Amino acid sequence: MFVSVLDVFKVGMGPSSSHTMGPMVAAERFLDLLRHQAFDVRGLRARLCGSLAFTGKGHATDRAVILGLAGMTLAEYDRDAGDAELDRITREGIVTPEGLGTLRLQPSEDVVFDYETPLPGHANGLELFALDAQGDVIVREVYYSVGGGFVLTAEELAEGANTDDGAPVPYPFKSAAEMLEMCAREGKSIAGLKRANELSRMSRAALDDGLKRIWTEMRACMDRGLDADGILPGGLNVKRRAGVLGRTLREEHGRNISQPHLAMDWLSAYAMAVNEENAAGGRVVTAPTNGAAGVIPATIRYWLDHVPGGTERLVPEFLLTAGAIGGLIKHNASISGAECGCQAEVGSAAAMAAAGLCAVMGGTPEQIENAAEIALEHHLGMTCDPVRGLVQVPCIERNGMGAMKAVGAASLALRGDGTHFVPLDSAIETMRQTGRDMSEKYKETSLGGLAVNVPNC
Repeated sequence: MFVSVLDVFKVGMGPSSSHTMGPMVAAERFLDLLRHQAFDVRGLRARLCGSLAFTGKGHATDRAVILGLAGMTLAEYDRDAGDAELDRITREGIVTPEGLGTLRLQPSEDVVFDYETPLPGHANGLELFALDAQGDVIVREVYYSVGGGFVLTAEELAEGANTDDGAPVPYPFKSAAEMLEMCAREGKSIAGLKRANELSRMSRAALDDGLKRIWTEMRACMDRGLDADGILPGGLNVKRRAGVLGRTLREEHGRNISQPHLAMDWLSAYAMAVNEENAAGGRVVTAPTNGAAGVIPATIRYWLDHVPGGTERLVPEFLLTAGAIGGLIKHNASISGAECGCQAEVGSAAAMAAAGLCAVMGGTPEQIENAAEIALEHHLGMTCDPVRGLVQVPCIERNGMGAMKAVGAASLALRGDGTHFVPLDSAIETMRQTGRDMSEKYKETSLGGLAVNVPNC
């Protein structure tokens, strides 16, 4: 089992890795499929199912699919250019993806939100169709956005291609127990195992550059959020608060006002800054998802700015350790809110952040595994119930709370010797079972919980 750290953490756009980034990737894959077909394609159509239908408007799923079918990719995405292209497509009803000519695509008619017929493989399913001159379907493909921007076709999902299909890695741990056994046998840290696996697939320079870029993008996103003010889009009129909070903390510090919870307040500011940027559709790093993107960068920034000895030299160790834990959770349970609720998003992020923080503060592999378990255990059962389907309430604050739990879990684990009652593997399996049993109302459909019990207009 292998999930690259550069796949767990990847640069994309808000507001959702599974509902925005994933559908754009699916559209890109569909266009590539069509370029290898002999059919005379004249039009395109999309059907959004399950959670992609119920919260697709709030998560800009339709926008992502349309722009993806127009040929825009995540790598080249620019919000202003996307807005202009979407306006043009709406007016003209055509797209011109490279190599496929001019194709009919009228958003109001050809992007269907199907609330009645879920696809069988995953809650985040979409069908993409190619049409001939008469409007008949000549190519159809089903895609599933399985969380964190990962996308599988129906065939790939059925074949179990959920993590990796490459060459073997030197340390192929599929569980935390196997990971700890390998650490003990080889005398390596968790980050050491992960680095060795990564270097079996890429050069040292590529890995180092990739890790550096991840942190650079995370920090830039935080800084943009801390500099921004105003109202977030979507109609809930949610105010940005991270910038105001950050300025208040700096002003109070300058005036020598007592700040009894200074580090925790900054932790919240860092996390909310990221998720306010995400909610605004900005550039963000999945960690492991967009909805939970603030937890890990906030925890790293907390360590660098508020903990003696914090140094950017060790940020790669943090990310590699966090990536190892994220890979285990993805392989054995889920990082998708539509599949297992917010325990799979913020809960996973908190476990990853706790592990990373414990590692850079000198924790043993056993203490690191304990930190991840503590953080995940105390998110079990958390529902995903975004008001109006927007990644704003309760998602933005929830990232701040997740970061606090991550710091607390790492601190508690460092005070122990690594022995504990509940193994991380058991917490992950419990999360999977809880997600399986959880009502669909609480899995990113906005049909229950806060989504129906607070005013949303």
